[in-house]
Amino acid sequence: MAQNQFSPGVVAIENEQPIINNQPVQVGAAIIGPTVKGPVEIPTVVTTYSEYTSKFGDVFISGSQTYSYLTSISAYNYFAGGGTTLLVTRVTSGSFTPASSSNIPNSLESGVISTDLNALSGSLTLVTGSAGTYTISGSGGAGTLFTGSITLTSGTGVSAITATSGIGYLIGDVITIPSQSLGYGAGTVGTNMLITLTADDIVNQNAFTLETLSEGIIMNSTSTLNSDGSLASGSVDNLRYQIFSPDTDTGTFSLLIRKGDDDTANPVVLETWNDLSLDPISSNYIEKVIGNQVESVIQDGSDYYLDMTGNYSNQSNYVRVKQVNYKTPNYLDNAGDPKPEYTSSIPITSSGTFGGAEGSNIPNGVGNYYENIDDINTQGLIPSDYDQSISLLANTDEFKYQYISTPGLIKKLSTHSSALSTLVSNCQQRGDTMAIIDLVAYQSPLIPVTSTAKSIDSSYAAAYWPWILTLDPSTGQQIWVPASTMMPGVYAYNDASAEVWSAPAGTLRGLISNAIRAERKLTKNNRDDLYKANVNPITTSPNSGIVVFGQKTLKKKLSATDRVGVRRLLIELKTQISNVAENLVFEQNTIATRNDFLSQVNPYLSSVQQRQGLTDYQVIMDDSNNTPNVIDNNQLIGAIYIQPTRTAEFISLSFNITPTGATFT
Repeated sequence: MAQNQFSPGVVAIENEQPIINNQPVQVGAAIIGPTVKGPVEIPTVVTTYSEYTSKFGDVFISGSQTYSYLTSISAYNYFAGGGTTLLVTRVTSGSFTPASSSNIPNSLESGVISTDLNALSGSLTLVTGSAGTYTISGSGGAGTLFTGSITLTSGTGVSAITATSGIGYLIGDVITIPSQSLGYGAGTVGTNMLITLTADDIVNQNAFTLETLSEGIIMNSTSTLNSDGSLASGSVDNLRYQIFSPDTDTGTFSLLIRKGDDDTANPVVLETWNDLSLDPISSNYIEKVIGNQVESVIQDGSDYYLDMTGNYSNQSNYVRVKQVNYKTPNYLDNAGDPKPEYTSSIPITSSGTFGGAEGSNIPNGVGNYYENIDDINTQGLIPSDYDQSISLLANTDEFKYQYISTPGLIKKLSTHSSALSTLVSNCQQRGDTMAIIDLVAYQSPLIPVTSTAKSIDSSYAAAYWPWILTLDPSTGQQIWVPASTMMPGVYAYNDASAEVWSAPAGTLRGLISNAIRAERKLTKNNRDDLYKANVNPITTSPNSGIVVFGQKTLKKKLSATDRVGVRRLLIELKTQISNVAENLVFEQNTIATRNDFLSQVNPYLSSVQQRQGLTDYQVIMDDSNNTPNVIDNNQLIGAIYIQPTRTAEFISLSFNITPTGATFT
């Protein structure tokens, strides 16, 4: 907004623009699976388990039993292991919509009164109509059809019908309608019609509408209000709103987002937004402050991408602004006073609920959870429900993550196989991430484990076995989970305590801290058979507990990339060096540009070598591989040679017995 300048000087004017972040999401782990609530099919970053439960929930009831999804168990263990950023994609079945706020009233009132006018007074019902207009319709006592508009004056206790708008009516106000206006024959005089306004008769206009970021019927809190101010259908997962401190002098008001299960004496405030405005020109305009963006998944051929509508990024963790019905542009006039035509648009002190959401992925009967997952039912879903999310996360330009898992999908189960094959294929095509997958269902013998592993050939995937008994942090129950549920936590601990190229295995970095016991205790022969089939054994150690004792990928051919540490080293190197090279695109293909590349890459590789990721390396980008012909083809070629540091997996100790009196040198 321009500022008046009355003396020499410089005025710096600040204009706030919409904030839209188009950078790829970069996180440690990605998990695809069902959640209690949250945005559907929209990959969402969380940085703590508390934030996860706030956005996605934790406990739900199915068939009178309490459960947690494997997604929640995996997220808990990931953050417990030291993970810092997690990309969660909620999978559902069927159509889902968000919940919208109930009427957020301002001072503008409206309604329609409808009655049968056989008598000149009677019981009247008010329903929605145009602003400030109350319409009476029906048949008159003499058979005359009356259809007329009765417009009420502003103020309280008024008995006239002459104004063009009406505001400020209160419960108990009496509206008098002269009998002559009711359309009876000329000269007919009857009894005046009296209307005593009740709470239902006074309908305030909706200033604006909020919408929940989370989708599904679980977000509906619309219900009767109990005597203590609690909602009959309020829950830990849904919301309510409250408007307070409206100020018509400044055109501002404040908004609280509260938990649906709180009450008047014990309000639980999730978010507070102060000094909001309905003035689109103001810096505290409600859409700018809270946000109004809506994301949806769009399919284009075989590709999926996120489409975004709305100009303002969502700053709230719970709601966005769906619509502003009464905007107040330039609310203050040149003298700094509010414009009269806008003062009634400001929302009044009130509170309300959210409703109208559709969709639920929690079955009425007992779903197949934990060890009961089968071909047909995995946590109340079918495997094809995962397809869209798996395809969406194949987009390397939009999403960056180091490893991905889908706890609840099992390769051996025929209906699950296709989704996991796509997941592994996507990781291989991306070239910058790994998939952690499960091979068999609970209580499977060893042979199906090894045979299923042999059907996969990729260094961008790793498998672990057997299943693990762990404690659900939300319900306190001991539950059986597939290994992929726990492994993101192991990877996170490895990366936090060492390097991404270190082996996430062994007693130092492979301990599954929240495991109670493994499905079976593996013998030496079991471990040998698993490792030969590229399956990483989860062992039971009397001294250490439940430990991951392997770091193989599912690569069939012997190579450096048949180890998790080496594959993750190459992913890290490719990612970092590609970021350097990306800045050189469209630069002049000269010695200076090549030296710029070398001056950044060589120190980086040297640091990796010092941190025991490489034993040696060499980078070549000079005239030897950038010949005149290469340059004329607008190419810049670099060759990077590395020798990955290998881990010690097979340790041989020779104990030699010497005769008495022998001397050790």
